[in-house]
Amino acid sequence: MAVPAPPPPDLDNPPPPSRLQRVSLRNRVTWLAAMCVAGAVALVSVGAFVTVRDSLYQQLDDSLTERAVEAAEGPLVRTADLQQVPVAFFVATNFKINVLSGDGTVFGPEQRPPMSVLELSVAKGEVQRSLRTDKASNSRVVAVPTGRNAALVMSTSLQPTQRTLAQLSVVLVVMGGAGILLAAAAGTAVARAGLRPVQRLTAATERVALTGDLRPIPVSGDDELARLTASFNGMLSALAESQERQRRLVADAGHELRTPLTSLRTNLELLLAAARPDAPALSEQDRQEMFSDVQAQVEELSALVGDLVELAREDTPQAVHETVDLVDVVERALGRARRRAPRTEFDVRLHPWVMMGDATALERAVLNLLDNAAKWSPEGGHVRVDLHPEEGTGLTALEVADGGPGITEADRPYVFERFYRSSDARTLPGSGLGLSIVKQVAERHGGSVLAAEAPEGGALLRMTLPGNSQQNEQQ
Repeated sequence: MAVPAPPPPDLDNPPPPSRLQRVSLRNRVTWLAAMCVAGAVALVSVGAFVTVRDSLYQQLDDSLTERAVEAAEGPLVRTADLQQVPVAFFVATNFKINVLSGDGTVFGPEQRPPMSVLELSVAKGEVQRSLRTDKASNSRVVAVPTGRNAALVMSTSLQPTQRTLAQLSVVLVVMGGAGILLAAAAGTAVARAGLRPVQRLTAATERVALTGDLRPIPVSGDDELARLTASFNGMLSALAESQERQRRLVADAGHELRTPLTSLRTNLELLLAAARPDAPALSEQDRQEMFSDVQAQVEELSALVGDLVELAREDTPQAVHETVDLVDVVERALGRARRRAPRTEFDVRLHPWVMMGDATALERAVLNLLDNAAKWSPEGGHVRVDLHPEEGTGLTALEVADGGPGITEADRPYVFERFYRSSDARTLPGSGLGLSIVKQVAERHGGSVLAAEAPEGGALLRMTLPGNSQQNEQQ
């Protein structure tokens, strides 16, 4: 039985944020710092407490055992009841001490240490030494053999040691709590200072969304957040540049479209007015001229709209991953150019060259260069097309030269700008966008364009592109 696939996520209705996601990043950093310090303090405190406790109890046991052995091996004195007892009975302080015989008889002061079967075993010689904690009296009891068939039993209270441990635990808790609070305060300060650039980025994005203001954000420092701010400023600059290009394109397109649309509307209004019954009739010649003007203006509008669409498409950044044979691109463009200008001769010299690029865009750019040269060439003129590599640069140059009047030195810096048309070109058909498309295609592929004077006397338009020679690749 096939298991049904899980439903795809609903992007329009994302799940609500979890409780952790609803907590601000600054609070999360504060809590993280506090919890990390709390864990470290807890481990250190527990370790310190256990170490000190074991050390204190070990010191107590060693001291108690040492005192008991010294008392058992010390001199004896005879009491009033003719019993010989250790001198330690009379000099011991903070200790309870008695002698326990094997038959259970106890000798010594009235304040006796706790007795049990374990001490009796030492007195009988069954056990060499005993050490235990008596919970009833909260004391530590040791028994060592003394003389024959007897044991010296000594005990001391555990309260001093326990008070020391209680004081130590209070100190550890207070110091640990203070450390946790200090860590939380430090985490809050670090989070506030560290997230200040993020807050500026957030304010900038909100400002861009509300006002469209693309001013860059001040950058300070050289850490990761500073690099993030610099990257965001780069994005704002690219967005501002794209916005300016769109604004300029719309303004220029509106200016260029206004003239043919006005002329087209005027001609159509005249034709409609002449069609009225009471209007004077137009001659057939005038009618044909108006229809020719309307057709020319429609063709001009179609060409202008096509160039605008192509230019807008070139403005959009596109990833280029296709291997292109530039010779094939130029030959396809030459085939289209020859059909458009059958009376123009094209002298072609092509050197093999391959590159990574967009074949369609490159063909459009080459065709624009060829159409421009054919437009300016005289009747039956020649257009030179030369594709050759530049030595030592890793670049190839496509040169298109015509035999026309050429481009004046004052116009050369502007011929690749959008809608730019020299005074000599205003009477010729065209939108003024062809060479700007050439420039954008070249720059998008890492190349450049140049306008100069051709040896033939006309204009020389040169497009430089990166790539590799096929002969070099084969070698």
